[in-house]
Amino acid sequence: MAQSFTASRMWNRIHDLWGEEAAADLSDFKSDTRNYKISLWDPRVNGVRYLKALIYNYGMQLGPDDWARIRKIENRETGNPVSVRIHGEMLCMDYLQGVLELGFIEKEVDLRGGSVMEIGAGYGRTCHTIMSNHDLAAYYIVDLEKTLQLSRKYLRTVLAPEQFEKITFVQADDSVDSVYSAMDAAHFDLCINVHSMAEMPEETVRAYLKLIDTKCSAFFVKNPVGKFLDKNLDGHPEGQEAVDLALEAGPLRQVLDIYDSEAVDAAVPGYITTYTPGDGWTCVADGRGLPWSYFWQVIYKNERAGR
Repeated sequence: MAQSFTASRMWNRIHDLWGEEAAADLSDFKSDTRNYKISLWDPRVNGVRYLKALIYNYGMQLGPDDWARIRKIENRETGNPVSVRIHGEMLCMDYLQGVLELGFIEKEVDLRGGSVMEIGAGYGRTCHTIMSNHDLAAYYIVDLEKTLQLSRKYLRTVLAPEQFEKITFVQADDSVDSVYSAMDAAHFDLCINVHSMAEMPEETVRAYLKLIDTKCSAFFVKNPVGKFLDKNLDGHPEGQEAVDLALEAGPLRQVLDIYDSEAVDAAVPGYITTYTPGDGWTCVADGRGLPWSYFWQVIYKNERAGR
């Protein structure tokens, strides 16, 4: 049989799709179909592939303490998340972030037997992570009605009954007094906010910071340091109205290049100042909120609390 260097049928098809002008213009070739066939998978249609690669690579960097935390969290696969398998354990982006956040918190805050308030808990992955690793006295979740419906059902499903009974769900509405009344004389060792204050009206953030100042000894916040306006990142799938609403929310509304490390670093001091709950609070730890480029995590402590 004669030898040859014949291209595969697959590559013949690719060349046919490229056409005769494949090498005529190099202006954007690294961001179009030519390079997506030679060097990269097309990010526009390979989002899950890249997400799994991100989870996998960060998961492979986790240490023994992180894996010990993960293994304590039962029922992580509830809801069929996009996951990878590492060291025999299924891992998704939500719980990867959860254990990284918990590791950061534990360096500064003693959670043993403590009480925690979370503002904006989403479906409850942070609560699930913390309560699976610590025997808390109480966990309060303050959120909007429909989100509370989701977190209540999820946490009832994934936690043991005795753990779930320690959770108090507080509906956030236009009445500040109703939230304070629901908490009565409660005091919290820690308040948590992950990626929701950036989506609230600024005056709402100020009201929550006052609540934290009144009720809490420590505060962990992980939010974006600013906004982005690069359509290449997400395609603005929900239209211009959704973009405009996102840009007007939160206390930090400056637009920056979120993949420029200097631009992100320059925004950090303002971020730390903005989320300080009040006089007498000190930033005791801060750092990038992995894996995202423009998220920052901070722990503040209330010097007046004496803890």
